[in-house]
Amino acid sequence: MQLCVSTKAGDTQKGILRGKLMNISDFVRETFADHQALADATAEAMPEPLARWISACTSSIADGGKILFCGNGGSAADAQHLATELVVRYKDNRAPIAAIALTTDTSLITAAGNDIGYDNIFARQVSALANEGDIVVGISTSGNSENILRAMTAAEEAGAVRVALTGEGGGKLADNCDILLAVPGTVTARIQEMHIMLGHMLCEAIEQELELVKMPQKIGGGAA
Repeated sequence: MQLCVSTKAGDTQKGILRGKLMNISDFVRETFADHQALADATAEAMPEPLARWISACTSSIADGGKILFCGNGGSAADAQHLATELVVRYKDNRAPIAAIALTTDTSLITAAGNDIGYDNIFARQVSALANEGDIVVGISTSGNSENILRAMTAAEEAGAVRVALTGEGGGKLADNCDILLAVPGTVTARIQEMHIMLGHMLCEAIEQELELVKMPQKIGGGAA
């Protein structure tokens, strides 16, 4: 099957000439191959930082804390997605887990953007909402989003644990976080796919570690 795709002249993806007839089968295979290659690399890189993220979140929730998420664009959608999974449910019905996406209040975001600048829309909320021991998760594929960097600074001032989900190298966030989950890739879409997978793993692990759902074995390897 071929698909006619109209794009800017000169655009290519993995050797497939665009602007002419695209072979959709090749396109699908190559996109999934790229996804799988990054998934394999991420699986190698993530056990230690993911374990630290899970441990920090379970400790915070067990002590009455909460998790705050922030990001821009697709990362804002990831922030809302993950906060929803925690507050409502991931796999099974259970007690709610305290989580807030700082990307949803349009009145607050537009007021902050208008009055104190877009770079401060998340930092202001972190300053208002984060307590010592809470978790603040900044999601930025580049690791360089200024409003995420400022949110991390506000989190440090509040005594919260700073977690950054980024792409390869971590960007500026690498030096402004306590736990760095840097996906070893450079393509935004593929990095975002890994971010939501890591987020889903976090949700499942928290449910198990806090024994909110019945599972055959806890993530840590002990008996349920």
